[in-house]
Amino acid sequence: MAPSRAVVTPKKNKVTFSLLLPDVREVALCGDFNQWSTTSHPMKRSAKGLWSKAVYLAPGRYEYKFLVDGKWMTDPKNPQVAKNPFGTVNNVLVVAA
Repeated sequence: MAPSRAVVTPKKNKVTFSLLLPDVREVALCGDFNQWSTTSHPMKRSAKGLWSKAVYLAPGRYEYKFLVDGKWMTDPKNPQVAKNPFGTVNNVLVVAA
């Protein structure tokens, strides 16, 4: 019988996404980390219009965008982008180990 091997799960890091949009009704965080779901990561709005969402991500490279009142929007605070198949760009985030 072969000895069992421990499975090492990479440590996940807390990443907080935020967006200042005081005049919108709904914002969702979408990316390859949630299969681009428009419903699984709704963002919460503060009294001053700052939308935020914290997620735990394993080290790696991720692409994401915001869905703001039904329209796609890139993160204005993140200049890192990559072209997508729809002729626009997604933001890129690299989570360090």
